[in-house]
Amino acid sequence: MNSDIQIKDLNVSEQEAQHFINCIGSTPGFPKEGIIFRDFMPVLADAQALQTLMRGLEEALPVPADEFDVIAGLESRGFLIGVPLALRLGKGFVAIRKAGKLPPPTLSASYELEYGTATIEIEQQAITPGSRVLVVDDLIATGGTAQAAQQLIEASGASVAGFSFVMELTGIDIPDTIKQSHYSSLVTMPA
Repeated sequence: MNSDIQIKDLNVSEQEAQHFINCIGSTPGFPKEGIIFRDFMPVLADAQALQTLMRGLEEALPVPADEFDVIAGLESRGFLIGVPLALRLGKGFVAIRKAGKLPPPTLSASYELEYGTATIEIEQQAITPGSRVLVVDDLIATGGTAQAAQQLIEASGASVAGFSFVMELTGIDIPDTIKQSHYSSLVTMPA
Protein backbone atom coordinates (compact mmCIF):
# COMPACT_ATOMS: atom_id res chain seq x y z
CA MET A 1 0.00 0.00 0.00
CA ASN A 2 1.24 3.50 -0.84
CA SER A 3 0.27 5.40 2.31
CA ASP A 4 2.50 8.33 1.32
CA ILE A 5 0.36 9.02 -1.80
CA GLN A 6 -2.60 11.37 -1.46
CA ILE A 7 -5.36 11.52 -4.07
CA LYS A 8 -7.14 14.80 -4.83
CA ASP A 9 -10.87 15.16 -4.28
CA LEU A 10 -12.36 13.21 -7.15
CA ASN A 11 -15.86 11.95 -7.72
CA VAL A 12 -14.90 8.34 -6.89
CA SER A 13 -15.59 6.07 -3.97
CA GLU A 14 -13.02 5.62 -1.20
CA GLN A 15 -12.52 2.05 -2.43
CA GLU A 16 -11.84 3.22 -6.03
CA ALA A 17 -9.44 5.90 -4.79
CA GLN A 18 -7.53 3.44 -2.62
CA HIS A 19 -7.36 0.88 -5.43
CA PHE A 20 -5.98 3.55 -7.78
CA ILE A 21 -3.35 4.61 -5.23
CA ASN A 22 -2.36 0.99 -4.57
CA CYS A 23 -1.69 0.49 -8.28
CA ILE A 24 0.99 3.21 -8.36
CA GLY A 25 4.40 1.59 -7.99
CA SER A 26 7.34 3.02 -6.05
CA THR A 27 10.91 1.84 -6.74
CA PRO A 28 13.65 3.35 -4.52
CA GLY A 29 17.08 3.88 -6.10
CA PHE A 30 15.89 3.96 -9.72
CA PRO A 31 17.13 5.31 -12.11
CA LYS A 32 19.82 6.30 -9.61
CA GLU A 33 20.41 6.29 -5.87
CA GLY A 34 18.37 8.86 -3.95
CA ILE A 35 15.42 8.85 -6.36
CA ILE A 36 12.13 7.02 -5.82
CA PHE A 37 10.73 6.12 -9.22
CA ARG A 38 6.95 6.57 -9.23
CA ASP A 39 5.42 4.20 -11.77
CA PHE A 40 1.88 4.59 -13.00
CA MET A 41 2.18 1.79 -15.60
CA PRO A 42 0.45 -0.70 -13.23
CA VAL A 43 -2.54 1.69 -13.26
CA LEU A 44 -2.82 1.19 -17.03
CA ALA A 45 -2.74 -2.60 -16.63
CA ASP A 46 -5.72 -2.59 -14.26
CA ALA A 47 -9.10 -1.89 -15.88
CA GLN A 48 -10.68 -0.36 -12.75
CA ALA A 49 -7.69 1.87 -12.00
CA LEU A 50 -7.47 2.93 -15.65
CA GLN A 51 -11.12 3.99 -15.63
CA THR A 52 -10.53 5.95 -12.42
CA LEU A 53 -7.48 7.58 -14.02
CA MET A 54 -9.29 8.69 -17.16
CA ARG A 55 -12.37 9.94 -15.27
CA GLY A 56 -10.08 11.72 -12.84
CA LEU A 57 -8.07 13.45 -15.57
CA GLU A 58 -11.25 14.66 -17.24
CA GLU A 59 -12.77 15.79 -13.95
CA ALA A 60 -9.59 17.58 -12.81
CA LEU A 61 -8.87 19.50 -16.02
CA PRO A 62 -7.02 22.69 -15.09
CA VAL A 63 -9.24 24.67 -17.49
CA PRO A 64 -12.61 23.86 -19.07
CA ALA A 65 -12.38 21.74 -22.22
CA ASP A 66 -13.68 24.60 -24.39
CA GLU A 67 -10.61 26.65 -23.40
CA PHE A 68 -8.14 24.47 -25.32
CA ASP A 69 -8.05 23.11 -28.86
CA VAL A 70 -5.54 20.27 -28.76
CA ILE A 71 -3.74 18.03 -26.25
CA ALA A 72 0.05 17.64 -26.36
CA GLY A 73 1.47 14.55 -24.66
CA LEU A 74 5.05 14.31 -23.47
CA GLU A 75 7.03 11.19 -24.39
CA SER A 76 6.30 8.61 -23.49
CA ARG A 77 3.80 8.30 -20.68
CA GLY A 78 2.01 11.48 -21.76
CA PHE A 79 1.12 9.63 -24.97
CA LEU A 80 -0.59 6.88 -22.98
CA ILE A 81 -2.96 9.27 -21.24
CA GLY A 82 -3.09 12.07 -23.80
CA VAL A 83 -4.63 10.11 -26.67
CA PRO A 84 -7.54 8.60 -24.70
CA LEU A 85 -8.15 11.95 -22.98
CA ALA A 86 -8.23 13.68 -26.39
CA LEU A 87 -10.74 11.09 -27.60
CA ARG A 88 -12.94 11.58 -24.52
CA LEU A 89 -12.92 15.35 -25.06
CA GLY A 90 -13.18 15.44 -28.87
CA LYS A 91 -9.75 17.04 -29.29
CA GLY A 92 -6.73 16.33 -31.46
CA PHE A 93 -3.44 15.02 -30.09
CA VAL A 94 0.16 16.15 -30.72
CA ALA A 95 3.23 14.18 -29.64
CA ILE A 96 6.21 15.93 -28.06
CA ARG A 97 9.06 13.46 -28.44
CA LYS A 98 12.64 12.87 -27.43
CA ALA A 99 15.18 14.31 -29.86
CA GLY A 100 15.75 12.37 -33.07
CA LYS A 101 12.39 10.56 -33.12
CA LEU A 102 10.46 12.88 -35.45
CA PRO A 103 11.04 13.65 -39.14
CA PRO A 104 12.33 17.14 -39.95
CA PRO A 105 11.61 19.94 -39.78
CA THR A 106 11.30 20.05 -36.00
CA LEU A 107 11.61 22.56 -33.19
CA SER A 108 13.66 21.50 -30.15
CA ALA A 109 14.21 22.56 -26.56
CA SER A 110 16.68 21.23 -23.97
CA TYR A 111 16.05 21.04 -20.23
CA GLU A 112 17.46 19.74 -16.96
CA LEU A 113 16.14 16.58 -15.31
CA GLU A 114 16.58 15.69 -11.66
CA TYR A 115 19.21 13.20 -12.90
CA GLY A 116 20.63 14.72 -16.14
CA THR A 117 19.71 16.71 -19.24
CA ALA A 118 17.52 15.94 -22.24
CA THR A 119 16.07 17.45 -25.42
CA ILE A 120 12.53 17.21 -26.74
CA GLU A 121 11.12 18.06 -30.15
CA ILE A 122 7.87 18.77 -31.92
CA GLU A 123 7.15 18.69 -35.64
CA GLN A 124 7.20 22.26 -36.92
CA GLN A 125 3.71 22.13 -38.40
CA ALA A 126 2.10 19.92 -35.73
CA ILE A 127 0.29 22.75 -33.96
CA THR A 128 -1.71 25.41 -35.76
CA PRO A 129 -0.56 28.92 -34.80
CA GLY A 130 -3.05 30.50 -32.41
CA SER A 131 -4.09 27.14 -30.96
CA ARG A 132 -4.54 26.69 -27.23
CA VAL A 133 -2.82 23.55 -25.95
CA LEU A 134 -3.30 21.38 -22.87
CA VAL A 135 -0.01 19.63 -21.98
CA VAL A 136 -0.33 16.20 -20.31
CA ASP A 137 2.24 13.96 -18.64
CA ASP A 138 2.41 11.36 -15.90
CA LEU A 139 4.56 13.32 -13.43
CA ILE A 140 5.57 16.84 -12.46
CA ALA A 141 8.79 16.97 -10.46
CA THR A 142 11.28 19.73 -11.31
CA GLY A 143 9.09 20.90 -14.20
CA GLY A 144 11.90 20.93 -16.76
CA THR A 145 10.08 18.83 -19.34
CA ALA A 146 6.88 20.85 -18.97
CA GLN A 147 8.79 24.14 -19.36
CA ALA A 148 10.56 22.84 -22.47
CA ALA A 149 7.19 21.76 -23.89
CA GLN A 150 5.83 25.24 -23.24
CA GLN A 151 8.79 26.74 -25.14
CA LEU A 152 8.10 24.46 -28.11
CA ILE A 153 4.39 25.25 -28.14
CA GLU A 154 5.04 28.99 -27.98
CA ALA A 155 7.70 28.68 -30.73
CA SER A 156 4.95 27.07 -32.83
CA GLY A 157 2.86 30.24 -32.44
CA ALA A 158 0.42 28.59 -30.03
CA SER A 159 -0.16 29.02 -26.30
CA VAL A 160 -0.36 26.67 -23.32
CA ALA A 161 -3.85 26.70 -21.82
CA GLY A 162 -2.76 24.48 -18.93
CA PHE A 163 -0.89 21.44 -17.68
CA SER A 164 -2.46 18.18 -16.51
CA PHE A 165 -0.40 15.62 -14.56
CA VAL A 166 -1.26 12.30 -12.99
CA MET A 167 1.30 12.62 -10.17
CA GLU A 168 2.94 15.59 -8.45
CA LEU A 169 6.01 15.28 -6.24
CA THR A 170 5.92 17.42 -3.12
CA GLY A 171 9.03 18.94 -1.60
CA ILE A 172 10.36 20.03 -5.01
CA ASP A 173 9.88 23.60 -6.20
CA ILE A 174 7.72 23.71 -9.30
CA PRO A 175 8.96 26.49 -11.62
CA ASP A 176 7.06 29.79 -11.52
CA THR A 177 6.09 29.43 -15.19
CA ILE A 178 4.15 26.28 -14.27
CA LYS A 179 2.76 27.61 -10.96
CA GLN A 180 1.52 30.77 -12.73
CA SER A 181 -0.22 28.65 -15.36
CA HIS A 182 -3.32 26.58 -14.84
CA TYR A 183 -2.19 23.12 -13.76
CA SER A 184 -3.67 20.10 -12.06
CA SER A 185 -2.56 16.74 -10.72
CA LEU A 186 -4.52 13.75 -9.46
CA VAL A 187 -2.19 12.56 -6.72
CA THR A 188 0.60 14.05 -4.63
CA MET A 189 3.48 12.18 -3.04
CA PRO A 190 6.83 13.01 -1.44
CA ALA A 191 9.86 13.14 -3.72
